[in-house]
Amino acid sequence: MHLKSMYALAFAVCLMLVGQLTAAEPAWTSITVKEMHCAGCAQKVASRLYTVKGVKEVRVNVEKKTLFVAGQEQATLSPKAMWEAVLKAENEPLRLAGPSGTFTKKPTF
Repeated sequence: MHLKSMYALAFAVCLMLVGQLTAAEPAWTSITVKEMHCAGCAQKVASRLYTVKGVKEVRVNVEKKTLFVAGQEQATLSPKAMWEAVLKAENEPLRLAGPSGTFTKKPTF
């Protein structure tokens, strides 16, 4: 293999690695709910959020009554669908904030 080819190959591999290392963090949406007293409450709401199209991960902070939702790569999560998922879990969303905006009442999209 010629020296130029080796350099070109090494450069291409470096670009691939840099692309993997700098992959974008998923955009997170935070949802504050009215009631969340325990892990059971949190699990109920999180389970409903996982049914929303494009949801990859849900994290919970029971103390702050807040859930954090991340979408799959290149997915745009529907604020309305997440709001409705919380309602279906028999809870009341107070605030939803994410890439699509901040809402204190049910979004229309």
